[in-house]
Amino acid sequence: MFDEISGIPAHPLLVHAAVVFIPLQILLGIGYALVPALQRRIGWAVLATAVIGPVAAFFAKESGEAFEDRLVKGGMTELTKVHEHADFAEVTLWLSLALGVLVIVLMLVERRRRTAPPAATDADAAAPTAPSGGAKYLALLLAVAVVVVGVATGYYVYKTGDTGAKMVWSGL
Repeated sequence: MFDEISGIPAHPLLVHAAVVFIPLQILLGIGYALVPALQRRIGWAVLATAVIGPVAAFFAKESGEAFEDRLVKGGMTELTKVHEHADFAEVTLWLSLALGVLVIVLMLVERRRRTAPPAATDADAAAPTAPSGGAKYLALLLAVAVVVVGVATGYYVYKTGDTGAKMVWSGL
């Protein structure tokens, strides 16, 4: 399934989706986490890239493995650089997936915070009747995690692309 598209190796074609959508996932996720004023405007785009980015990474990785099998069947024996590239791709996939999950959880927490009624105390009870400020701290923690994982994902996207491009342009 991931080997060819119309007789052409699928990897060079499918990798471009990852090259576009993972950086968008990173930028929109970090923007959503750091700029609350943008959250309502970019919510659907953030959600879409939180799903599409990891899916694109998965397709790129799977097609890369099929491409590696094709190279081996074609007689290629020196695979050190291919394995290095594949290792970066593996980490990129998992980081993109983690970023997607973190962003979706952040979106859910922020949505709950926006729709929760203001905290009010019941005259007969000492505890507030609305959700506490814990959601605020959870949102802050998630925002920090989105930024950290987003930066790490960006680094691995760069390293994956750089090693792949160097192989292509060096004639490997």
